[in-house]
Amino acid sequence: MDGIKINRLEIENVKRIKAVKIEPSKNGLTIVGGNNNQGKTSVLDSIAWALGGDKYRPTKAQREGSAIPPNLHFIMSNGLVVERKGKNSSLKVMDPNGSKGGQQLLNDFVEQLALDLPKFMESSGKEKAKILLQIIGVGDQLAVLEKEEKELYNDRMYTGRIADQKEKFAKEQPYYPDAPEAPVSPSDLIRKQQDILAKNGENQRKRAYAEQYRRSVMFLRQEADEMRNQLAKKEAELKEAEENLQVALMSAEGLQDESTAELEESIANIEEVNRKVRANLDKDKAEDDAREYRRQYEVLSEKIENTRKAKNALLESADLPLPELSVRDGELVYKGQQWDNMSGSDRLKVSTAIVRKLNPKCGFVLLDKLEQMDLQTLNEFGQWLEQEGLQAIATRVSTGDECSIIIEDGYVKKEQDTVSQVPVMPSWKAGEF
Repeated sequence: MDGIKINRLEIENVKRIKAVKIEPSKNGLTIVGGNNNQGKTSVLDSIAWALGGDKYRPTKAQREGSAIPPNLHFIMSNGLVVERKGKNSSLKVMDPNGSKGGQQLLNDFVEQLALDLPKFMESSGKEKAKILLQIIGVGDQLAVLEKEEKELYNDRMYTGRIADQKEKFAKEQPYYPDAPEAPVSPSDLIRKQQDILAKNGENQRKRAYAEQYRRSVMFLRQEADEMRNQLAKKEAELKEAEENLQVALMSAEGLQDESTAELEESIANIEEVNRKVRANLDKDKAEDDAREYRRQYEVLSEKIENTRKAKNALLESADLPLPELSVRDGELVYKGQQWDNMSGSDRLKVSTAIVRKLNPKCGFVLLDKLEQMDLQTLNEFGQWLEQEGLQAIATRVSTGDECSIIIEDGYVKKEQDTVSQVPVMPSWKAGEF
């Protein structure tokens, strides 16, 4: 179903307008041209007032110097006739059957932003994006995904910072490759030392026994020489002593004492050794922590990417007003460009398409000050409007061929007046259509 458009409008004594009749093109641009202060913007203000309600009523609606009150007469494409006339400029709306209605009937198909497009265009990027998301019905879902993405992004940023800190800390830690893997226990070293000392003491005892028997043999040999009469007895003793000597020598033979110097040095250096061990353990722990936080960072990155894919899929599946129109990071994006980087033509396309989407029943939009567009851009925008089946009534400070009509001193200037320069007076009586 095509949106409702303006078939004909007649305006008298509103602001700078004296008397103007316009039959806008059904689709595309109808440009109201003229020099400054001739009544172009008054046309748009009159349309907004007639269709949008008293909130659009100009502060000084009646043309200065006129004794006749404002008179507005509109015929819509759905057959409605809209009038504002009389001292109070009261509204009267009649349908094709002659039934009367009021502003509520107009509100059904008149989109407020279509009457005040600058309000949309001057809003922030986030407000524009919010309006778009509301009309395509994915605002709430996208808000959840964006909140999730923001939380994941913050978590990942925090995790990344910790990972960087851990990696830096690990690199700054000293490492001693010659240190043992675990701290050394002083009690273990002391116990080993005591075992060695005990073993050395036993060796010394055995050596003492051997020395004792050696002295005994010498003494007995002396006695044998002196006491030949006791030779037999002493020889027996000698034999026994020699046997004991052999046993003792065999027991003591090959014995070597172990040094405790290494253990004593280890005991003396135990704090330094353990300091190195702890430093190595701290470095290993820091590296493990850094790897773990880096792993968490990668997991969060993957979740963020999945969330962004879900957002893109949500927007791609939505019924957007324009191809290549989307929302990125809470901002309106068209053809890859945010609002401040869009051309004037693209801004108008985006705004017009979104406003139309807000209320598909509204088939027209009002545009002011199109003089900022060059002729090629203006032509491209007009062609786009025709393709979209949209009606736009716009103003432009110009008297060129691109203008549909030219307003001069409150009247529509006829083509023949270009030569005569004589203003054409309205063909109807003042106050009547």
